[in-house]
Amino acid sequence: MAAMLYALPIAAQSQINGVVTSNTGGALGGAHVVLNGYERAVYTSFNGEFEFGNLKPEKYALRVSYIGYQTYYDTLEAGRNGENLKIILEPSRFLTDEVVVSATRLSQKAPATFKNISKREIEERNLGQDLPMLLNYTPSLVATSDAGAGVGYTSMRIRGSDQTRINVTVNGIPINDPESQGVFWVNMPDISSSLSSIQIQRGLGTSTNGSGAFGASINMETNTLDQGAGGMISNSFGSFNTRKHTVQFNSGLLNNGFAVEGRLSEIASDGYIDRASSNLRSYYLSGGYYGEKTVVKAITFSGTERTYQSWYGTPQSRLNNDVDGMLTHAANEGYSEAQTQNLLNSGRTYNYYTYDNQVDDYEQTHYQLHLIQKFAPNLSLTLAGHYTKGQGFFEEYKPRAKFIDYGKPNAIIGGDTISRTDIIRRRWLDNDFYGGTFSLNYEKNNHNLTLGGGAHFYRGNHFGEIVWAEVSTTVDHLEEYYRNIGDKDEVNIYGKWDYSLEKWTFMADLQIRSVNYITNGIDNDQLNIDVSEQFLFVNPKVGARYKLNSRSSIYGYAGRGNREPVRNDFIDAPEGTKPRAETLNNFEAGYALIDDKLNLTFNGFYMDYENQLVLTGELNDVGSSVRRNVDKSYRAGVEIDGTYMFLKEFGVNANAAFSRNKIENFNEVIYDYDEINGGILNKNYNDVDISFSPTVVASGMLIIKPLKNLEINFMSKYVSKQYLDNTASDVRSIDAYWVNDLRIGYGIDDLVFDRIEFNLLINNIFDAKYSSNGYTYSYAFGGDLTTENFYYPQAGTNFLIGLNLVF
Repeated sequence: MAAMLYALPIAAQSQINGVVTSNTGGALGGAHVVLNGYERAVYTSFNGEFEFGNLKPEKYALRVSYIGYQTYYDTLEAGRNGENLKIILEPSRFLTDEVVVSATRLSQKAPATFKNISKREIEERNLGQDLPMLLNYTPSLVATSDAGAGVGYTSMRIRGSDQTRINVTVNGIPINDPESQGVFWVNMPDISSSLSSIQIQRGLGTSTNGSGAFGASINMETNTLDQGAGGMISNSFGSFNTRKHTVQFNSGLLNNGFAVEGRLSEIASDGYIDRASSNLRSYYLSGGYYGEKTVVKAITFSGTERTYQSWYGTPQSRLNNDVDGMLTHAANEGYSEAQTQNLLNSGRTYNYYTYDNQVDDYEQTHYQLHLIQKFAPNLSLTLAGHYTKGQGFFEEYKPRAKFIDYGKPNAIIGGDTISRTDIIRRRWLDNDFYGGTFSLNYEKNNHNLTLGGGAHFYRGNHFGEIVWAEVSTTVDHLEEYYRNIGDKDEVNIYGKWDYSLEKWTFMADLQIRSVNYITNGIDNDQLNIDVSEQFLFVNPKVGARYKLNSRSSIYGYAGRGNREPVRNDFIDAPEGTKPRAETLNNFEAGYALIDDKLNLTFNGFYMDYENQLVLTGELNDVGSSVRRNVDKSYRAGVEIDGTYMFLKEFGVNANAAFSRNKIENFNEVIYDYDEINGGILNKNYNDVDISFSPTVVASGMLIIKPLKNLEINFMSKYVSKQYLDNTASDVRSIDAYWVNDLRIGYGIDDLVFDRIEFNLLINNIFDAKYSSNGYTYSYAFGGDLTTENFYYPQAGTNFLIGLNLVF
């Protein structure tokens, strides 16, 4: 590789550089500078300086933007009039909506660990796959797809923390489900097409709304004001009959100060796994008024999904083509002949479910109203109200179900008592989530003060219906067999202070969060549930960054966060026990360098957990998995993220995370079914790995631009071995995998449309056979310990090709 790089011909190179200031002469550090034709954008240094090197002596379009100022445009020629530029940004004559997310985002100078993803980076890979797949090449992130092709149910882990421990907001409004604390990306199809930027904060980050961040925060910002009218028609097609159709428009800023934007999307895929189809529809609509001191913006976006279930993983024996193992598994599970044949004849794409309507059917609609009021040049207020309506069900065919499990009496037919029958059931969720947020910001004399907070209220109705039963009893069509409610109220308030000196930036952040959770009624296992819990959390954070020179800095950060247990932790807890809240003490330190060729960050982290909730193998009285608090556990590691441009046409982007993730003391519970009433075997472990926490996560991208408007990216992702549980057992693990993708993008300007863009994405070009997620359980029977592993295989070589018509 090195020989190849040095062998590249290097022509005479030039620069474009300068300094960005406000109209009052103050340097604007963190201004966004984009050079058309150059691979990456840069942010100005603490002194407002920027530089693009290794440029050919030709013309380039320059764009400089900073929140609250008018965007600067110019056309320059490298080597002639592009050096030592003095760019002065004038205050915007109208407010912009970018300040909506400023209260919950980290600034470029903040002493914490984060990654910004631009709209261009989102668009490059947006050919129909869900957002976790688009973010797969960001530091410390592992993405997975139940259907194996990136459409439908997908999820991510960051630093080994699952989706329930990642705080997600859209325009500062919480998206995590308040009860499960998870994020279901399938409910927001093609949200990527309506995003202007994403910030991923690793660790605790800064105070925000919604559930506590125990691994990371993902802050998404929807499209901000585009002063020019336009739109785009986007179509893509690919393997597994995957297709995406999107139409977008925006009015630009009209003379009366109003602007309107909208999108319609449809995504469908058959999935890699058998029958794992997805049919997704969504829309996005926003309208706003932009005045000199006032912005009012209304946003609504909605998603409707109907996906065939692929939640049940593939048995390890099926992946290994182990016929004896498959037959043993089928016998242990009591499979019918048809179910056994499905297992034996399906291959890697095996799906346990075969019932035609084994689907998840859900609709979720979000409404947001934002108000931004500028009272003075250094004082502004942001208010937001939100309401989310969700409603839907998943339908299941259950063979040989017990009447008693549905609260129904046995059937008496001809004097015979029948206790089991085949049924079809639907389990419903009908919920409402509403509330408001505020942030008051004051800036003066290098001080930046923010007072913010929010109040959020969730009302959830859980109920189940029996759609059909083979044997008739007292069961009527659509008869309800359970119902319970889950109500959650959260109020938080936070204060933030940033202070900048010539070389120092200091940050202090304090959040107080109150949570009240109530659930009662009859659960799906026919048990009464009655939970009423209150929590009060105090979450402080401090940090400092020191500027070594105009291009490099070091920083340190310390924070403490708390998080309440999720719904299942309460309702599945054995009688007489209840889960405790989790606590995280987070420490970060790093080094950052930005120059004309190299953008590099080096970060070390230590995440010390108290009372982390983990699966132990324990089951409650009705067989549901129980999570228990473990006293002490931690994650410690280093992360490296960098981009180096050898030439304008050639560069490398790479990141790697190396970590140690341990539980100090762990007690495994194994059930011994040899005993008449069931026995329990306990095994204690010390200093074992936390499940789903690989010690190495690395990715890289080779960037090649051989021709104008043509870009080729060769991308690699490596994830080391992951354990399926907390015993650090090699026989209960996911093998390490290394996957390579290829992206080719080509654009044509100045035709009938403003631009025509072609994109080709070839995933897994070397056809690696790998799984990215799974689960396990073990039990003792017949004097032997049996372990069953289940995996979610990902697709082999597959492609997506797209055409965008931009106008």
